Amino acid sequence: MDSEEEELVRKVVSGELPVHSLEKSLGDCERAVRVRRSWLQQETQKDLTALPYEGFDYASVLGACAEMVVGYVPLPVGVAGPLLLNGKLLQVPMATVEGTLIASTRRGCKAITESGGAQAVVTQHVMSRAPVLLFPSAVRAAAFKSWAEDPLNRDALCEHFNGTSRFARLKSLRVIVAGKYAYARFCCETGDAMGMNMISKAVNAVLDFVREAHFQDMHILGLSGNVCCDKKPAAINWIEGRGCSVIVEAIIKADIVEQVLKTSVDAVVQLNTAKNLVGSAMAGMSSGGYNAHAANIVAAIFIATGQDPAQVVESASCITLLSHADNGKDLHISCTMPSLEVGTVGGGTHLSPQKACLDLLGVAGASPGKPGEHARQLAMVVASAVMAAELSLLSALVQGHLMRAHMQYNRKDAHANPPPEPSPFRDVVN
Repeated sequence: MDSEEEELVRKVVSGELPVHSLEKSLGDCERAVRVRRSWLQQETQKDLTALPYEGFDYASVLGACAEMVVGYVPLPVGVAGPLLLNGKLLQVPMATVEGTLIASTRRGCKAITESGGAQAVVTQHVMSRAPVLLFPSAVRAAAFKSWAEDPLNRDALCEHFNGTSRFARLKSLRVIVAGKYAYARFCCETGDAMGMNMISKAVNAVLDFVREAHFQDMHILGLSGNVCCDKKPAAINWIEGRGCSVIVEAIIKADIVEQVLKTSVDAVVQLNTAKNLVGSAMAGMSSGGYNAHAANIVAAIFIATGQDPAQVVESASCITLLSHADNGKDLHISCTMPSLEVGTVGGGTHLSPQKACLDLLGVAGASPGKPGEHARQLAMVVASAVMAAELSLLSALVQGHLMRAHMQYNRKDAHANPPPEPSPFRDVVN
């Protein structure tokens, strides 16, 4: 650090230079990070040497992804595949620090692909926002509900909503009333963006119109009243959907179950019923918890592709179902995920590493054809990878392979002290 930067640090420490706006003050993002790091080390008396900062495009973060930046955290990214999904072979990027996760998902991908592949479909693609509104009486709140849900008023609502964006298109509006409170749940199309900012802007425009032209006594308490429902587990998202609602399925041949997954159709079906259905019910599992570890895969792909990791809470809602196929011999597996909140534009998707992972899947940026196509494809990839991982984990649990695999792949001394038995995932990791 040169003498000029040392003087800048002194000014930050003394309060002469605001630490939160160094990028704007200095006009150099990396220099701002260096100065802030030095300030932080003095402030906390902690050494930040192990936290890297060089070689990162901080200009791409400014005003878009993070504030008070002092460095970045590198994460290993692996690929699970090949995964045959809707006739296309894919390698799925996953960022994780959990050993065995990628290897296990890859084993599931192998079983699916060698059995003819997975088929997925998006049944709905909408983002929701539900402001909380206060009226002088319950009767007025109910009057607002009647007015807002009246088909005769839909054109006016759509005009003000859709006029805020090239892609925002109002699909539905449902109002839930609790006394004097009204929660207006707007659902709309958002193209290839996850769409939270887009729908928030559109909802604001509609509320301004409604208050000015029809309900002057309406008070907007908050743009979100928790009926949206964002970054929290909620039955409304499980029932009505949010983001992309995806169903994926595959028929796994009995011999593949035996050769690749090292178990039998009967055994894995029985475990899924006992664990993911009955066990979840006995635990009083919240909506969307009828799966083995969907959040593991959702989080890994979200981090790799620049999604909002906090939305894993609702995006990982999943019910995994296994049964005998119609021929009575093979295995049918499906995962139903009604609230996968993904996008291929906006947020962290524009950062170079995350964009490279999206490009690996052929979904970087906006779809040149039908708006929303890339986002829907990404959602189907996530759901299919979840299904692969569910299949592999359930099989490992049946055979008691789980702990042995973790002992090999989730311990830093694994290579120095290898386990006596081979990993159950050896067919896909060697």
